[in-house]
Amino acid sequence: MTTPSYTHIAKKPEFDLIPRFLIVAISSVLMICVAMVAISVLTDRPLEATPPREAVVAERMIYLSGEMSGAARVLDINGQVIAELSPEQGGFIAGVYRVLVRERTKHGVSVDAPVRLVRTERNRIVIYDDTTNWSADLMGFGVSNSRAFARLLD
Repeated sequence: MTTPSYTHIAKKPEFDLIPRFLIVAISSVLMICVAMVAISVLTDRPLEATPPREAVVAERMIYLSGEMSGAARVLDINGQVIAELSPEQGGFIAGVYRVLVRERTKHGVSVDAPVRLVRTERNRIVIYDDTTNWSADLMGFGVSNSRAFARLLD
C-alpha cells in the first residue's frame, strides 16, 4: 500500500493560501510607509497631529498616588490632602498614576515628583510631568475621566 503524495497540490497556484499579487501589494504599501516615515524624519518635518497650545486659565501642582485596586490619593504642593478616592471613584486617577510611574521609571527619575494640572482657555484639562516631558490631554479619555481631574483644580 502506498501513501498518497501531496507535493503536486502545493505547486498549483489555486491552492496558495495567500495569492502572490496580494503579498506584493502589501509589501509595496509597507515599503511606501517606511519611505514616508524616513523622509519625514530626515527632513525634520514638523508634527501636525499635536494639540494646539492654548493659554492657561488655571494651574495646580499636585502629587498623585494610586493603588492597583483603583483607590487614589491626591495631595497639593504643601502635602495637604485634596482628594482621597475609593476604588470606585479613583480608578482613572490611579491609572494615570501608574502611567506616570512607568514613564518616570523608564527615564530613571524619582517617582515622587509633582505633576502640573492645567485648565486651558477652551476648558481642556491637561496633565504635565516636567521630569519626563510626558503630557496627556485628558479630554481624549472622555468627559467623565477629564472631570475627575477638573475637580482637583477647583
